[in-house]
Amino acid sequence: MMSSEAKLHEECGVFGVIAPEICDVASISYYGLYALQHRGQESCGIVVNDDGVFVSHKDMGLVSEVFSSDVLSRLPKGTMAVAHARYGTTGGTNRNNCQPIEVNHQKGRMALAHNGNLSNAVELRNELELSGAIFHTTSDTETIAYIITKERLKAPSIEDAVSQAMNTLDGAYSLVLMSPQKLICARDPYGFRPLCYGKTADGIYVVASESCAIKAVGAEVVRDVEPGEILVFSKNGVVSRREHCGKKDKKLCVFEYIYFARPDSVIDGISVHASRVRAGKILAKAHPVEADVVIGAPDSGLDAALGFSQESGISYGIGLIKNKYIGRTFISPGQGARLDGVKIKLAAVKESVKDKRVVLVDDSIVRGNTMGRVVRLLRDAGAKEVHVRISSPPFLHPCYYGTDIDSEEHLIACKYNIPEICTLIGADSLGYLPVESLCALTGTHGFCSACFNGDYPTKIPTDTRKDRFEQRLSDRQKEV
Repeated sequence: MMSSEAKLHEECGVFGVIAPEICDVASISYYGLYALQHRGQESCGIVVNDDGVFVSHKDMGLVSEVFSSDVLSRLPKGTMAVAHARYGTTGGTNRNNCQPIEVNHQKGRMALAHNGNLSNAVELRNELELSGAIFHTTSDTETIAYIITKERLKAPSIEDAVSQAMNTLDGAYSLVLMSPQKLICARDPYGFRPLCYGKTADGIYVVASESCAIKAVGAEVVRDVEPGEILVFSKNGVVSRREHCGKKDKKLCVFEYIYFARPDSVIDGISVHASRVRAGKILAKAHPVEADVVIGAPDSGLDAALGFSQESGISYGIGLIKNKYIGRTFISPGQGARLDGVKIKLAAVKESVKDKRVVLVDDSIVRGNTMGRVVRLLRDAGAKEVHVRISSPPFLHPCYYGTDIDSEEHLIACKYNIPEICTLIGADSLGYLPVESLCALTGTHGFCSACFNGDYPTKIPTDTRKDRFEQRLSDRQKEV
């Protein structure tokens, strides 16, 4: 179930580093994770490879909270590290599900970080449990780790094991994993989730979910990892394995461009900022309105609002301010306080909206209650009219590849038409990005838009609940 705030949560962020000489790979990973914080704010972790010995720290909270200077100083220097920032789309919010996952097996050890959701996770986990596997987490990542380990016991190398595992895995997975001697990254054959790598001037290679993290650690982006590609980093350099490339049509999640990714990132050669500005321009053409000012909902609505303003000729303004210091550790007040969480996280700039007809641009509407509160904020600040424009089509279907939409019952667009939604959120008008315009955001049809049109690239999972593995554990405990 989605949070009561009814705002889509970010994806996970993965990061890896391999250096030619022993250095402070933990600090490099810290800065990489910090740049990926927008993708996951529940938990984070770093595993350092110190001459084949793995040392880790993982916990709940933001990167800056989990990795204090004391914690970082206790992590050893090394030649490799993998790191992860998590928002759990499958599996509960608890320390057991923190990543990277570490595995010790007969042929050595492995640390694994994963972004995405497997569409065949239930079937794979059933098979593993029936063969005697004992799971300690409720995330898809442990299933992936088990399958790679199982293949590693038969395969001559860790990269061969990853390749064999990819014959079994279905759905979304961008992986960064570490063995004692190698750093490996892999992207599923559909390319659902982004993954890229870069290199510093002194020969350090870094792998990350987004290019913004590569730039944050002083590296230059080399290129994106291709769908189906496996990259093997070692003391011998970089080797690309492409036996899984070209087996599926590319299906990068289009919502990476609309919301998930940081605007300064470039994914598969396409600027996220430019695609959002383009979305705003399309909105202005598709749903024109007479107004005095265009404002964006921080942060992912700002670029689209700029595009709407450029196309419509309506002035762009700063109408909402976000409290950037509120993370997942923010303690919601008790019911007795009767405080609106939206008012704590957002504030209207009265001087920008008072006595004006306002166009409010945001990336999406899920349940509608958050948008309704934002519209009220603007009206309380004196806005004469509020016209809502959304830089994505209406959400009509669940996502099985990592976005936090697990049921149509949570989606306002499945229950009400546009005039009804407009009334529910208190807006004067409402316009969505036309679904047929999605290809204009990226200049290609190689993306997944199943949450908007129901066109799923893979078989629909048999059990789609986010808590499906927790429920199974609960049921078994009752049986005992």
